[in-house]
Amino acid sequence: MTRHFFSHFGLALVGLLAARVPSPADTTGLALAKSEVLESNVLYLRVSHVAAGLPDEISAANRVLAATNTIAGTVLDLRFADGDDPEAAAATASLFIDPKRPLAILVNNGTHGAAVILAAALREARAGLVFGSVPAAVKPDIAVEETPADEKKFFKNPYAEPATNEVAALAGTNNFLPWVDHTSEADLVRAKIKDGDEDEGPLPLGPVRPFSSPPPPYAAEPQKPAIRDPVLARAVDLIKGLAIVREVHP
Repeated sequence: MTRHFFSHFGLALVGLLAARVPSPADTTGLALAKSEVLESNVLYLRVSHVAAGLPDEISAANRVLAATNTIAGTVLDLRFADGDDPEAAAATASLFIDPKRPLAILVNNGTHGAAVILAAALREARAGLVFGSVPAAVKPDIAVEETPADEKKFFKNPYAEPATNEVAALAGTNNFLPWVDHTSEADLVRAKIKDGDEDEGPLPLGPVRPFSSPPPPYAAEPQKPAIRDPVLARAVDLIKGLAIVREVHP
């Protein structure tokens, strides 16, 4: 890492020690809570604790997911993350000092301890952009308005559906009207004869098309779930946009 990075990292460490927040016990044994690929090419890493094992867990997750996916960039989610190991924060930050892959860092006012050091160090080293709701432990480069209730809901499930009315629900399926069994031309003629109207002469008929059952429903392709977490969605959109720009201007 550069001398510039270490100087700013030292400032972040001083700030943490001035207002240190106790870290709860690690009940899972894992510093990295989740790792997956979003939108086919964005590596998502959710940190629970900044601890000694975090750099190794991130490196292992990156190797596994990059082996089967083309990774355009990374989202490092530090929302509600904590930790009490500044050395682990420095070692983790060194993994992302790489301008070849865009980085988005997510924070909120639940980001505490060594997680604050990590976010601040990455921001000062210009390794990536910070996204978050306001207020946040580290001032976001891109602030996103979000209520605390929504923040917790979407953090738990970024694909959570918003409340919809009945009309909106039907609109999503294009199923406003029930299926109507249209009577064939031949059936219309039979009904006319039965009613005593055969003296008017035969009606011009096309080919008889028996139609005793409704057509099979249209098999629409399943839609991919949309990310509704506004902070995460903004970060993913930015990384995917940068990936397109780099394809056009390598």
